[in-house]
Amino acid sequence: MAQLNYSLQKTVPSHTFSKNVSHKRDYMSAKKRILFIANEMSPYLELTEFSEIANKLAIKANDNGFEVRCIMPRFGTINERRHRLHEVVRLSGINVSVDNDDMPLQIKVASLPSARLQVYFLENEELFKRKYIFHDENEKWFDDNGLRTIFFCKGALETVKKFGWPPDIIHCSGWMTGLIPAYLKTLYKKEPVFSHSKTVFTVGQNTFKEKLGNDFLQKALIHPSLKEKDLEIFKEATNTAMFRGGATFADAITFGADKVDKKLVDEFTKVRGKKTLLYNEESDLTEYLQLYGDLAGK
Repeated sequence: MAQLNYSLQKTVPSHTFSKNVSHKRDYMSAKKRILFIANEMSPYLELTEFSEIANKLAIKANDNGFEVRCIMPRFGTINERRHRLHEVVRLSGINVSVDNDDMPLQIKVASLPSARLQVYFLENEELFKRKYIFHDENEKWFDDNGLRTIFFCKGALETVKKFGWPPDIIHCSGWMTGLIPAYLKTLYKKEPVFSHSKTVFTVGQNTFKEKLGNDFLQKALIHPSLKEKDLEIFKEATNTAMFRGGATFADAITFGADKVDKKLVDEFTKVRGKKTLLYNEESDLTEYLQLYGDLAGK
């Protein structure tokens, strides 16, 4: 079985509970909500083995009493007709501002096969409507992968605000989601929709050796209140830096592959006070549900 690290969990003084007891009782009686944000999920996009795990996790959580929604990019390789995507009109009209440029965000939805849960696809024609994912037909790294990453991370959070659907758990998987835990702990920490949200971040295998650009950190400062020191951990703009940044800001960390950067495993399994879940190829994923329940206070 996978191993959970529960060292130095914080205790809350009793007066804190009594002060908010009526609010807490109403909140705790509600069905817990999990939002999965991923740059890949089977059957829509399968780049690593974790795409299948993400699919199984969403279904298992849904089958075990959680309310589940998923968000991922609508890459051009995802067949709209085959997967029955359709536009969500009530969520249309969002513009996402990155690097002083307002870019339209279109949101489409599909039902995950063999499950009654919805996957929302974030679409921008200029950034995502391509025949290839991160490299062109000549294996050349797209110069705007950094911009695409920032747009997706900000777009996902703005979409949740538009939903008006407060998630208890936000599980981010894939290097492309690395900025989301950081944004939630800084820029979005006072947003009512995220006031109860806890983040889980999955560190996966490294899949690229290029960088997201020398100006990635500057572009990632999506609001004047964000300063370079807030996101300094991302400054190298590498695959490892995205995983390290996401894990640093998350409330809990899981490892989603056997071949994960050993430095990251050593670094984050030693972090005191943060729950970690090690990779287990034989797992039936029950330990993930336990982790979600513990974080959400279920």
